Amino acid sequence: MKFHYLLFFAVTIVFASCKQEEKVHHYIKFNKTEELYQFLKWSPENRFPLISAHRGGPMPGYPENCIETFDNATTYNPMVIEFDIAYSKDSVLVVMHDDKLDRTSTGKGNIGDYTFEELKAFNLKDDDGKETSFKIPTLDSVLSWSKGKVLLTIDLKRGVSYAKVIEKVKQYKVESNSIVITYTAKQAQEVHQLAPDLMISASVQKKSELKRLNSLGIPNNRIVAFVGVSAPDKELYKFLHDKGITTILGTMGNIDKSSIANPAKNVYYHLVNNGADILSSDNIGQAAEQLDKFRYNKKLTSLFVN
Repeated sequence: MKFHYLLFFAVTIVFASCKQEEKVHHYIKFNKTEELYQFLKWSPENRFPLISAHRGGPMPGYPENCIETFDNATTYNPMVIEFDIAYSKDSVLVVMHDDKLDRTSTGKGNIGDYTFEELKAFNLKDDDGKETSFKIPTLDSVLSWSKGKVLLTIDLKRGVSYAKVIEKVKQYKVESNSIVITYTAKQAQEVHQLAPDLMISASVQKKSELKRLNSLGIPNNRIVAFVGVSAPDKELYKFLHDKGITTILGTMGNIDKSSIANPAKNVYYHLVNNGADILSSDNIGQAAEQLDKFRYNKKLTSLFVN
């Protein structure tokens, strides 16, 4: 009897320990596109700074551009997930940054030399080059997974058709949690003409670039402004915020490196305090801690974030 009691007690302890270790996911959910517009329309009262997990937030055991990695990122903070799209040989839209498979998978050579069926044979590798059991995802699988979980920023590699990607966004009805990344005013114009309801990430590093976008028919309420990879002056933030435009600052690279080297400086906290709204980062663990602190100190909440 005593043995059974001890066994039951031990199992209970193990079960309780496992329960404690379960990760909590922080999701962003928009039921309709109007809610996304509301969330992204900047105002002091509406503000809710976020992290954009660059290439999905890779870390040891979690490769870049991988659904399992995206899901892991949501255990740190409510997330914007930035990811990249390429073509397989048979024109399947797959999620991959590099033209070549070598760095991020067990495959060799150009991704465009393989059909999707052939790509299924390869496993993804994390940033340390360690093989995982995870596979190269399709755009279809990412869009299907994302609804009710994350806000997406969709990056197209060279040669990928905006029209085909937008067709998929509409097919999976994820207009309410998607932002399409563009690099030129002409690309932004193309996306807006193809899908006037979609939000667009457009480069606005000076006031004249916003005027150019407006002159091409793109209204401020469809623009999320990418302000570069070094913090602009507060005047640009004020100019954009006064027009209701949310900003993205790219911290991947030098800013992330600076924060890792000097964690006590609270780099991310100060960046959002100075006007950045979304931080596109490779260092999501540290950024998450500082954004949590910032939102707590400023008493910032959102109906769309759990």
